[in-house]
Amino acid sequence: MGLLSNMMPGVIEAGCDEAGRGCLCGPVSCAAVILPENFSDPGLNDSKQLSASARERLRAVIEREALAWAVVMVDAAEIDRINILNASIVGMHRALDRLSLRPQHIIVDGNKFKPYLDPVRNIDIPAHTVVKGDATYLSIAAASILAKTHRDELMLRLAAEYPGYGWEQNMGYPTAEHRRGIEKLGLTPWHRVTFRTCRPYVKK
Repeated sequence: MGLLSNMMPGVIEAGCDEAGRGCLCGPVSCAAVILPENFSDPGLNDSKQLSASARERLRAVIEREALAWAVVMVDAAEIDRINILNASIVGMHRALDRLSLRPQHIIVDGNKFKPYLDPVRNIDIPAHTVVKGDATYLSIAAASILAKTHRDELMLRLAAEYPGYGWEQNMGYPTAEHRRGIEKLGLTPWHRVTFRTCRPYVKK
């Protein structure tokens, strides 16, 4: 069975998701996507279930065919200041702010969100959270792919600037190689210093 289209047919609906929430470094990447109601691609699924090449193919399709899309990065300093949950929600709000088409309804992957005030119309937009929404609704799956591919692109650039942490493979997640890199080289300006693995290496 394929993914579902809109939760509310006939309504302009934006799907939201993030990537990088569990990483030790780098930003959390947040995306919002409005797809045409008749959009279909048999390969579209939760980004975690797809190969890198499949995600890149779908990124091009989504960016070309979406009615509107936006990706926003919330950096490590802001994550440390407001915590990762709030940073993810703030990032999704900012992505919604940047949509060229104003949504009438929002669906969000997960079970946590905060009311979203449309800055253009100054009205609250109704929103629903959906656990495993990226494997249920097309627009959330599309947002997960944009969030993931844009973040991975950044992490590959950062891996060249900060060798020794394996970011070109782990994308900042807490793998054994990444942990060894922190032990040997210390933290970078991109690390989230409030995260438990990083805290012992923060210079006093």
